[in-house]
Amino acid sequence: MNKSSAQSAPARNKPTDEKPGMRLLTAAALRGPAVRYALLAAGIVAAIVAAFSIYANRPISVQTASVEHDVAVRVFGLGTVEARVLSKIGFEVGATLVELNADHGDRVSKGQVLARLSTGEQEAKVAKARAALLIAEVNITKSAANVEKAQAILAQKQEANRRKQALVGRDVVSQQVAEEAIRDEAVAKADVAVALSEAESAKAQLTDARAQLQFEETMLRHRTLVAPYDAVVIERHKEPGTVIKAGDPIFTLIEIGSYWGLAYVDEARAGFIQVGQRVDARLRSRPQDAFTGRVARVGLESDRVTEERRVFIKGDNPPPQVYLGEQVEFWITVAQLDKALLVPAAAVHGYDGRQGSVWTVESSRLQRRLVKFRHRTEDARLEIVDGLPEGARVVARLESGLREGRSARAIEAGTK
Repeated sequence: MNKSSAQSAPARNKPTDEKPGMRLLTAAALRGPAVRYALLAAGIVAAIVAAFSIYANRPISVQTASVEHDVAVRVFGLGTVEARVLSKIGFEVGATLVELNADHGDRVSKGQVLARLSTGEQEAKVAKARAALLIAEVNITKSAANVEKAQAILAQKQEANRRKQALVGRDVVSQQVAEEAIRDEAVAKADVAVALSEAESAKAQLTDARAQLQFEETMLRHRTLVAPYDAVVIERHKEPGTVIKAGDPIFTLIEIGSYWGLAYVDEARAGFIQVGQRVDARLRSRPQDAFTGRVARVGLESDRVTEERRVFIKGDNPPPQVYLGEQVEFWITVAQLDKALLVPAAAVHGYDGRQGSVWTVESSRLQRRLVKFRHRTEDARLEIVDGLPEGARVVARLESGLREGRSARAIEAGTK
């Protein structure tokens, strides 16, 4: 054991001059500030909780919807300008195109000649058919003469036979002569029958010749293309000198006055569209002009991909020059509400197209109500038709802090 250790040992065992009371006083002095701080913090938390509770339960001001009058419910549709009657016309036969009398943008009247094909070959066929008709008519005359001749011979043979049969009984003529007279009469009858059949055959040949001539003349007319109705030429597809086939389109025509609009409307909005409803339209090329019309037809088949319904609109005041395929915006007025309570769709929870939940103010307290809707306006507001108790006001704008039972003050939208 070294000297340093020997000297430090008595030092550790040396009694101190501190008393027990002095040690307790020192610990209490150390604990006093901590207690005060804890109590102060608890008081602050309680004050914050109380203030938040008071703030959270204070009466809240909410905007509510009011009843509106004379509300037009319109459905939007985007579409194009089309023509109800559009035809791609051409020839029913093939030949060389030798004449064109119309071009793009021309107005043509019904029956006007638009184009012709070469006619040399067909004109020769028509001449041949006419000659065949003349031959058939001559054969009719010839067959009628043969019938008259055969009937005259028959009358002669019948008279000769009658006389000889009378004489044979008196032994003036022989039995052989009498039998020859009977035979001659029978041959004459057969000749009449042959002449009559030849006459019927000639009539049939005449009918055939007339039909053949009519066919060839029709084929000749098919080489002339005429306008089927009063129209505007939209496009000319061929030029003179072209050898065309039967059915090749030569012109594309649209009937004058058959313009209409084709609108594509979302199926979810198309349920109230009916024929005859008013339509407001705006052409893309003339946005400053207002055009009106009526629903002329609602398509019976929706697009399975875009889930849109086709609505055809007849214009009341179409522009003087119409361009097919031009984009048009349509607003279809599906209803005119004398009185309606409308709430923005953004203020509705769980809207499924028929019903949804809204906040209401009832006896100055907030409540949740399941209500039913009918129409939807173009600015995304829904018409409430059922589910509201008497005196309830519908919240039109969602605010933070909405909960059932909270005190609320209703302010009509648009007022301060």
